Amino acid sequence: MFVGTLTFDLLLGDVHSLKEKRSIVRPIVAELQRKYSVCAAEVGNQDLHRRAEIGCAVVSGDAGYVTEILDSCERLVAGRPEVMLLSARRRYHHDDDD
Repeated sequence: MFVGTLTFDLLLGDVHSLKEKRSIVRPIVAELQRKYSVCAAEVGNQDLHRRAEIGCAVVSGDAGYVTEILDSCERLVAGRPEVMLLSARRRYHHDDDD
């Protein structure tokens, strides 16, 4: 079993409230879940208006598939015009890891 996680650090555009922030972050999370069948959620910076941290995870029996899905997720988020992708951090885990 292979598990891949991806954490995005995002800078949001002209956002002045947490309500506006949610209106940007929620559709991104929903699209990641719908298009790629990953687990996705806002995982950090919940109290900051212009910053967001989104995490997603995928599980598969094939390491190549995990990489392919994480690549697709990163392209989707990087291509969103309303956010600027500051960084993307990946981690891979295998069931043989300690």
